Amino acid sequence: MEQGAEFDVVVVGAGVVGLATAFGLAGRGLRVAVLDGEGEARPASLANFGLVWVQSKALHGAGYGQWTIASARAWPSFAAEVREESGIDVGLRQEGGYTLFLSEAAFQRRSAGLAALCQQMPSPAMTWEVQERAVLARTLPDVGPDVVGGIYCPLDGEVHVLRLVRALTVAVQRRGATLLPSWRVDQVEPLSGGGFRLRGGESTIAAGKVVLAAGLGNRRLAPQLGLIAPLAPQRGHVMVTARLPRLLPLPTVSLRQTEEGSVLIGESKEDRPENDSVRPDILAAQARRAIRVFPALARVPVVRSWAGLRVLTPDGLPLYDQSARHPGAFVLSCHSGVTLAAIHATRLAAMIAAGQLGAEVTSFSAARFDVRAAA
Repeated sequence: MEQGAEFDVVVVGAGVVGLATAFGLAGRGLRVAVLDGEGEARPASLANFGLVWVQSKALHGAGYGQWTIASARAWPSFAAEVREESGIDVGLRQEGGYTLFLSEAAFQRRSAGLAALCQQMPSPAMTWEVQERAVLARTLPDVGPDVVGGIYCPLDGEVHVLRLVRALTVAVQRRGATLLPSWRVDQVEPLSGGGFRLRGGESTIAAGKVVLAAGLGNRRLAPQLGLIAPLAPQRGHVMVTARLPRLLPLPTVSLRQTEEGSVLIGESKEDRPENDSVRPDILAAQARRAIRVFPALARVPVVRSWAGLRVLTPDGLPLYDQSARHPGAFVLSCHSGVTLAAIHATRLAAMIAAGQLGAEVTSFSAARFDVRAAA
């Protein structure tokens, strides 16, 4: 570490990924700074749909399935810990969730995919139920006639994303971390004696370790530390309806009802968009599908909508890596920052504090990509 370093760890990025990791690091007694990059770090968090979701993530492979399941199971204790530190309830409701299908072929493909995945995973594996329409309608009585079936997973749930960001922001500071707003990192400089110096405008900050959790901003910063971050934006739209009586007792992958009564609709995925502008044609398509799933939504006005850029690796899996050239430098990027927040604050933070990523996340290294193609 540079002599006179201000912090043990600097986390670049104040979205859910960075804040959850900083929460875990600060809880281990480390001197932590979190840099909020103003426009670079938080967009993905604020565009998040707010699901703690297992069933579709596990389809990407057994390793990702086990990592996601572990985080989902850790969420109740994580939410309680954040509430204790911050005084803010993040609104976790984890009573299960559904993926609903309007096509019999898609329903059968997903069912077969989950069955095959189960054979690859050690016990205890993820549990789920494949439910024909007549069965799921007992739980979702307002489901539309076009829905042919659904898959229920008891580990799935939802949180209030804005409250989560606020709670983590308060909690990391109460644990002694320093939050530096509007601190855009221009350069990360490894120091000859160990440690790092970060520069932003006329300001500098020094630390023994640096964690890049700046979302799409990692593409710019990672090469300065001998790392790669082959990331691309994915635009997603979210619509919010007026409040209405309880329609969705459990969340689905594209529809969920908040505790206040509003229904959130979010399903679109546009790879490599030019910006985060809202497209009315996509909103209309989302609305049409939502009405097919729950016809009662046809009578409910939409009061707000927005689009945001999510972070996506080429294969959709997380990216956790450490620099072989500059020990103490880490890069974290994922598409599921809310789902994985609990495990980022516990097991991943413990690895970073120890200075070595463990075997359970080696499959998420950038080594899995062709470096020349990624560049």
